[in-house]
Amino acid sequence: MTVTIMPATELDAVLGGVDSHADTIHAAVITDRGGHVADAEFPTTAAGYAAAIAFLSTHGTVTARRRGRGDLLLRPGVHPCLTVVEVNRPDKAERRRIGKSDPIDAYAAARAALSGRASVIPKDGTVSGIRALHNAARSAVKARTATLNQITHILITAPDDIRVKYSALRGKTQIDVISRLRPTGDGPRIALLTALKTLARRGQALTAEHDTLTAALDTAATEHNPGLRAAFGVGPDTAAQLLVTAGGNPDRLRTEASFAALCGVAPVPASSGRTNRHRLSRGGDRGANSALYRIALVRMSSDARTREYVARQTTAGRTKKKRSSACSSGRSPERSSATSPHRSPSQRSPTSGPPARPRTSPSPPSPSTSASGRR
Repeated sequence: MTVTIMPATELDAVLGGVDSHADTIHAAVITDRGGHVADAEFPTTAAGYAAAIAFLSTHGTVTARRRGRGDLLLRPGVHPCLTVVEVNRPDKAERRRIGKSDPIDAYAAARAALSGRASVIPKDGTVSGIRALHNAARSAVKARTATLNQITHILITAPDDIRVKYSALRGKTQIDVISRLRPTGDGPRIALLTALKTLARRGQALTAEHDTLTAALDTAATEHNPGLRAAFGVGPDTAAQLLVTAGGNPDRLRTEASFAALCGVAPVPASSGRTNRHRLSRGGDRGANSALYRIALVRMSSDARTREYVARQTTAGRTKKKRSSACSSGRSPERSSATSPHRSPSQRSPTSGPPARPRTSPSPPSPSTSASGRR
């Protein structure tokens, strides 16, 4: 651990910044006028975190942090004397001017909090379990897709009798039949059939694994936010994605517009001359953006109110993209409780809920028929 301390008089107010990595964290302290006071490096261990908090607390109240792998250090509520805010990546112009190092980034985080540019309360750990289950379920789906593709590719070049016999089958039936085959014949034929059987059994195992993870994810999402899970068409996958995006403390998203910006569905001005229009943001959380898009598609195909609204918009001459955008731009009872934990659809909150639009082109406000999706 290396420590660098500059002489300083007794300070009335100080701010701290932390630059965190896999193996080390670097903490820095500045005065309320931006002057450097001290900085130190600590290991990412329990003892290192405790030493870092003690180091920062000796100088005053810490009100800045930088995101990274050392999130355990300054999570909200970890230490009652620390006030934590989220700091985005360092300013690009400043980085080009003064370079990059751990102390520089830590001091930059503290200055971001001092200037007011960083003011958002970071996510807490209440949705960490949902995030872990969601990631595991998605990886099982990807692995199963890769396995099924391998089976398809092997059958393309397989001998005629094998290709005709198994290519005629589809989906689960094909996997079940291939998993029960008994390899016979010469060496190359036995090797090919063994590979097919192994891949089929792997696909079955991944399907069972995904079903188990989805059931656990459904239970966790329902327990965390029964209102969101009970909304029409919202399934475990989309509910989990929205909860992970919002975090365990959705009140840090002060308005529905802020959640829309976070999900990359907020309208951005794209006007020029006599053309007055908006486009959707291409930033934000793309996972949440995809979840909202699936939500819109399902509601447009299954919800009676949404279908009636789509029919009216079609009669008015709107394109398919604008209809799907408009279908989710209103505020519904389901959306009002979408991201706040332990709320039913009847308990509305102005600071929570999925944003107004999916990733289709923006449109004017629509009636209170929102889109939600089941997966």
